Amino acid sequence: MCSMEQLSERFRRFADMECRHSSRLYVYLARNAAEDPELLKLAAHSRPGQPVPNLFLGAVHYLLLKGIRHELAYYYDSIVQDPKDLAGVFAPFKQFCKQYEAEIVDLLETRLVQTNEVRRCAYLYPAFCYIYQLTGKPLSLVEIGTSAGLQLLWDKYKYSYTSQTVEYGNEHAALKIISELGGNPFLYAQSPPVADRVGIDLHINDLKDPDHYLWLKALIWPEHKERRAYFEAAAACLEHYPVHLIEGDGVELLPDIIPTLANDSTLCIFHTHVANQFPAATKTKLIQFIQVLGQQRDVFHLYNNMWDMDLHLDFYGNGEEKKLTLAETDGHGRWFKWKG
Repeated sequence: MCSMEQLSERFRRFADMECRHSSRLYVYLARNAAEDPELLKLAAHSRPGQPVPNLFLGAVHYLLLKGIRHELAYYYDSIVQDPKDLAGVFAPFKQFCKQYEAEIVDLLETRLVQTNEVRRCAYLYPAFCYIYQLTGKPLSLVEIGTSAGLQLLWDKYKYSYTSQTVEYGNEHAALKIISELGGNPFLYAQSPPVADRVGIDLHINDLKDPDHYLWLKALIWPEHKERRAYFEAAAACLEHYPVHLIEGDGVELLPDIIPTLANDSTLCIFHTHVANQFPAATKTKLIQFIQVLGQQRDVFHLYNNMWDMDLHLDFYGNGEEKKLTLAETDGHGRWFKWKG
């Protein structure tokens, strides 16, 4: 467990590095919470390994979305059309946390930050195009930290990039993802074929369950109306294209899952913005497993937020290892700069 000083620094970092230029409400709340011992003590109930500010603020947001009537709701864009001035938000926020302390503690002790940020598919699309260009074989996808599995359906969406004049992907898709692109990746006009798709998570979110659906919406920051729209459209897509989701430790389950996938396909193990929650030993175990696997069959490992925010691709083909940095990425997929 981290100290109060370390927890305070987490909230300051969250405000100044993650929320800056993205959520004025969370900047304000996180900066003030960082200096409040009572709120830090409450937030400390978060499960080990979790990004505490995200989980804490998500828990409060969840209770408000669930319908609790409180003055605090009038500061949230996700609840009211014309939010009140943020200068007055901290007092009702602290009062809300005190009044609903038991409910918040229960959420902190039982829930996980599992944001299904479907806009990240904007940079997964050129990455999978690149892989398919190299192998020419349908892709067998294994996603670690899949949450509800929305990113596994990347080939069912269509894409529009600010530097391009055409759309890519599934031309009949109900969801179009727009992202600002720097650089010039290779892009197939239509999505590369997918042979298998398997998602693994410590806790699978079933979007048919209203509570699971609401929790994932609560993890979307209040001002981010476009993110909510993407989530809702992708959730609707999941109803038509169900995916195979397995609950458990992704790194531990890989040896059992890999043999079930087609040998004549291209094996792609991928994860986005989840490896920051892995202990160092788990990261090492994952890398070592893929290295050993790469001596037996070709495998691609696509990931970010393991060592840094960049999108990396480790490729093991014919027993040889290649490591590429494909792109610099925004945490919410609003933009990416292609390097590969």
